[in-house]
Amino acid sequence: MANEKLPSYGGQAIIEGVMMRGSQAVAAAMRNPEGEIIIEVEDLTGIYKSPLRKIPVLRGLIILWDALGLGTRYLTLSANIQTGEDEKIEGPTLFLTLFTSFAIAIALFFLAPAALGQLAQNALHINAWWGNIVEGIVRLLLLIGYMWGIGQMEDIKRVFSYHGAEHKTINAFEAGAQLTPENVAKYSVEHPRCGTAFLLTVVIFSILLFSLFGPMPLLWRLVSRVLLLPFIAGISYEYIRWSGNHLDSKFVQFLIKPNLALQSLTTREPTKEMLEVSIASFNAMFEREKILQGDLGLSRAIKEPASTG
Repeated sequence: MANEKLPSYGGQAIIEGVMMRGSQAVAAAMRNPEGEIIIEVEDLTGIYKSPLRKIPVLRGLIILWDALGLGTRYLTLSANIQTGEDEKIEGPTLFLTLFTSFAIAIALFFLAPAALGQLAQNALHINAWWGNIVEGIVRLLLLIGYMWGIGQMEDIKRVFSYHGAEHKTINAFEAGAQLTPENVAKYSVEHPRCGTAFLLTVVIFSILLFSLFGPMPLLWRLVSRVLLLPFIAGISYEYIRWSGNHLDSKFVQFLIKPNLALQSLTTREPTKEMLEVSIASFNAMFEREKILQGDLGLSRAIKEPASTG
């Protein structure tokens, strides 16, 4: 595509559905218990329009936080469609939910490994460098074990299949294919900009950074992990963004192999019905983006192969 680059679209699997997010709009398609596809569309405002989203590192934190908020709201909506309830998570309730989720994740994946690294350092009489390496290995094993464990649950397996449908749909769009279930089914369930890839990148960067630290008391060790987490998350976002824009490079293709491999734990092959839902979500978001951005540019984008240069 001559000097023209496709917009980057992302998504998230929800309960019996898929949420797709563009630069100006978000849409979710969910199949209700009667088999009908319910579609919700909304325009993105606030942080997504802020100049802050153009600042490297900081933009990753902003977009991540808002994306988690959107994801939580649409997860709730999709659950409500299955149960017939009308509970909403907004305002203070949404903030409290996200804060609690973050606190649990930080305690499990950062503070607990840091404490175990300190314990190993003291018990085995190893230096701080090896203690930090032990911490990093524990963190990585916890992440892999957690993903594998939840993937054994039947309900989560269906969510992971919708995750695969989301990836296939975006891969098909970026390849310039017509979005039909038959066409989309041919594409991979892996995608380099996946949230799973982001989590693994955060863990790898934390190992690299914390391995440079010298000995310190346990309290300061725990505090440093919390204080530096936003920086690590921001750098990880920039890495995922950079690698996604250079997929034609053999070096980048080699670098992202672990990220793609880990997605085997969080994606499953979707059914045709799941692909229909994912395509419906993408089309709803895409049509709204065309209205908001002007039809011409996006119409050209969907007809031509994606450029990753």
